[in-house]
This record gives sequence, structure tokens and C-alpha cells, in this order.
Amino acid sequence: MLKTDREWWRGAVIYQVYPRSFADANADGVGDLQGLLGKLPYIAALGVDAVWISPFFKSPMKDFGYDVSDYCQVDPLFGTLADFDAVLAKAHQFGLKVMIDQVLSHTSDQNTWFTDSRQSRTGDKADWYVWADAKADGSAPNNWLSVFGGPAWTWDTRRCQYYLHNFLSSQPDLNFHCPAVQDAILEAIRFWLARGVDGFRFDACNFHFHDRKLRNNPPAKSKDTKTVSPDNPYGFQAHVHDKSQPENIDFLKRVRLLLDEYGAMSVGEVGDDDSLKVMAEYTTGGDKLNMAYSFNLLTKDFSAAYIRKQIEDLEKRIGDGWGCWSIGNHDVMRVLSRWGNNSQNPRFSRSMLAMLLCFRGSACLWQGDELGLPEADIPFELLQDPYGIAMWPEFKGRDGCRTPMPWQHDVAAAGFSTGAPWLPVPESHQQLAVSTQEHDPESTLNFYRHFISWRKTQAVLWQGDIQFVDTPEPLLAFSRSLNGERWLCVFNLSESRQSLPCKDKLTLLADAGLSGASIKSGVIEFDHWGALIARVEA
Repeated sequence: MLKTDREWWRGAVIYQVYPRSFADANADGVGDLQGLLGKLPYIAALGVDAVWISPFFKSPMKDFGYDVSDYCQVDPLFGTLADFDAVLAKAHQFGLKVMIDQVLSHTSDQNTWFTDSRQSRTGDKADWYVWADAKADGSAPNNWLSVFGGPAWTWDTRRCQYYLHNFLSSQPDLNFHCPAVQDAILEAIRFWLARGVDGFRFDACNFHFHDRKLRNNPPAKSKDTKTVSPDNPYGFQAHVHDKSQPENIDFLKRVRLLLDEYGAMSVGEVGDDDSLKVMAEYTTGGDKLNMAYSFNLLTKDFSAAYIRKQIEDLEKRIGDGWGCWSIGNHDVMRVLSRWGNNSQNPRFSRSMLAMLLCFRGSACLWQGDELGLPEADIPFELLQDPYGIAMWPEFKGRDGCRTPMPWQHDVAAAGFSTGAPWLPVPESHQQLAVSTQEHDPESTLNFYRHFISWRKTQAVLWQGDIQFVDTPEPLLAFSRSLNGERWLCVFNLSESRQSLPCKDKLTLLADAGLSGASIKSGVIEFDHWGALIARVEA
């Protein structure tokens, strides 16, 4: 079965753009929609299926757009609705689908919904947010914690109540138990559907509902180190009452009905103590999310056994659902530094892309990873991320992966802006700029272009079954099978040479463009970060 246009997302490769760091067209040091418009040919040349645009909606930018003050307006920092319409139209001309980032679980405290809600306990929007009385001693209603540090409750003197915020105190949580809130959110989604967007990435999509009884979370039996860093007390709790509530299933069904009206798709971000379980629940049955991804491959955990366990555990649970995998995004250290220990071997970035795109499911790519960028080291005095400022020095926040995209190696700010950029551009990034890789056939950028395009022609990789093969560390091996054809994919997850005896007769698929592996007398020899894709002959 070939992918239908309506199912373009199944096995798709999605490129994430963080607008404020992608391209600046008006020299204010912050990227914008006009900048993105001018770079759409670059994205299209990667061969990806879609572009996911991180939030560009009206916002006070306390969390850089993930605190929305108006769901239906473009923030002037990024441009206008007309600019967005131009991006959408041009992307479609290039054959690119457009996905936008919707932050539904919470808003900015400057959203008029919240300013109305906090004025009175009896107003029209009084119950649009999660309000609760203090305990008798004046303390917070329960022990829930914020992902960004400290209690998840802030006192408000207008209502003399606490309000819930799973993230910053300036990001109050909406009360999805209120039907009017659900209706308002669906109308905001419809606004963008009517403009022609092809899909949505739903931020923190398991945070919509909370336990009505506000019961305390119990201590975690084992700390969550996938969603947050090990030094964050948020991971000390088992989050059984503050998120991933059963009522969310029915809301996601309402969202799916709306998206189906327009033939649009959805991918949900899931951060949970058992993210794979929630991913399966939210994507099975064909009536909720089209697909979901988690932080499970966005951690520092890096071994063949760990990666295999994540993929196999999801496969066992997901049934007719669909997963989406990512090894880099705007919230975590760049994969070259996180997993590759800043390896100078360009084969690392190429093998990681091939591994990701050989898994069963869809994939999200983070801007700049196609250049092999390492994490930027931002000094404390230049940090912008409130999360990092609060958790310094053990956790330096997310600025190191959000620095501006390097376009030109020989100009200021690497061609990102003619003004002073909002975050500095490291010299190491300038040397890896698009201009230095564009015309080099051996560059990481051109490998990305080749491999993504090649994969599109190989149905076994975006449609076939997956089965792992027992191999010693640090080798990760699995097969992909479709219609009697079987491929073997093996990746050396180390900088040391490895070998693997193989009884099967293999034909190396040289067209994939991978390097660092060869087959000699029934043994596969791997160089540093070597990778192989081969057809298993009958």
C-alpha cells in the first residue's frame, strides 16, 4: 500500500524551525516569518515532507512564544498574518506541508482569558483556569511541582486563591474540565485550519487535564530523568494526578474530528513517567492523535540496549497507532554533544540521521542538526532561557541548542541577521555554515539531502515491520521487512572499530550513501560510527 496524500504524515520526515533563530529579515536580531519565507527553498532542498514552525503567536515571550496571549494573532516580533499566509502559500508551492505549534494546556498570564478570569470568582471566565483555595495554614492546595522548578501554584491577590501552572508562573493552566474552554480552544484550531495549515504539533498534550480532587502526587518509585534533568525535583514525584488524566482521551477525539474535517494531521508531544504508554493510548484507534513523540530519545541515555528498548516497548503497545521519533529539538542539548560527545568525526551525524530514519515511524529533525552543529556554550550573563537561569549551574537551560542558524561563514552573525543576534553565534557554528557545506558533495548537509531523498523511494523504510537483532554493545541492529523483502540495518554507536559475524548473505545498499562498514567473508567490519544497510538475500 502506498501512502495516500491524506496519510502523508505516515513515515514523513518533518523539519522543525524555531523562527526566532532561523533567519532575520528586518535586522532586529530576532528571526521572523519573512526570514523563514526566504529560506523555504533551503528546506525544500533537504527533501523533507513538512516544516513544523514553533510558536509565532502573540506573546510576551516569557517562554519565547510558548506563552500565548492571543492564539489567532501573529506576534509583531515575527511579522503579520499576511506574512504567515505568504509562508504557507510558498511552502505549498514547494510541495512542503506546514505544521504549526499549538500550546493548548496553558496560556500567558497576559491573555485576556486569564485577566478576565482572575478578576472575580463569578465572572464569565471565572472557571477557565485552575483556581483553588489555600489550605488552612495558607499554603498551596497540594504538592504539585512546576517542570521549571518550585511549586506549581502561585497566589493571586485579586481572587485570594492559588492558580495552577505546570511551567512558569506566567503560564497559568487552562481548566479543560470547563466545556467553554474546550470550545474556545477548538475555535482557535479551526482559525488556522481555515487558513490552510496541514497539521499541528500539540505541545505538552498530556497536560490538558488535572485531577479534580487535587490529590497529592506520591513520591516516584524511580526518578523521571527523561522529561527533566536529574537535578530537577519535578522528577522526584510520580505524576499520577497533575497530567495524563483519562478525560484527555475524549478531548483528543474532539480535536481529531475537527482535524478530519480539513484533512489535517496532528503529532503530540508527550512528557510522562511512562511516555510510551501514553503515546500508544493517544494514537491507537484512529480517532485521536495521528502520531506522538516523547523525550525518550532526547535524553543523555545512549546505548544500543537503551534505544532498542524504547522502540520495542512502543511497538509492543502501539497496535494500529503511529509513533514519531526525534533525537533533537528546541528543548534539549544538541545530539552531537549529548550523544556524540562533540565528536569531530562527521560520520556521527550522518549515522544518527540514518538510524533515526530507519526506525519504524515518522521523524522530526531539529534545525541545524543537518549541519552537524554542537551545543553552544552560552555564559550565564548571556542566558535568555528562564528555565536555565533558574536551574544554573547544573542545568544550563535550552539556549545552547537555540542559537541562530549559521548561513554564511564569512559575515557577522553567520548571515542570520545584520543586527546583533538575540543569542551569540559560536565560532564553531560559523565554520559549519550552510555556505561552507552547500557545494561540498562530502558535507553532512549534502548527506542529509541525499539520504532523505533516497529513503522516500524505499517503501520498506517508511512502511515495513521492524524486528531487532541480538548484537553486543555498541552495535544496534534491526531488520525492516515488507512484502517478502528484508533489510538489515546495523549501526556502530561508538568511536571504536567493531566487527559482527553474519550468516546471512547480504547485498550492501550502496545507494544509501552510508560509510564506515564493509562485508568480508561473512563478517561485517565497522569503522568509527560506521553504519550499514543491506538487503538480506533469500
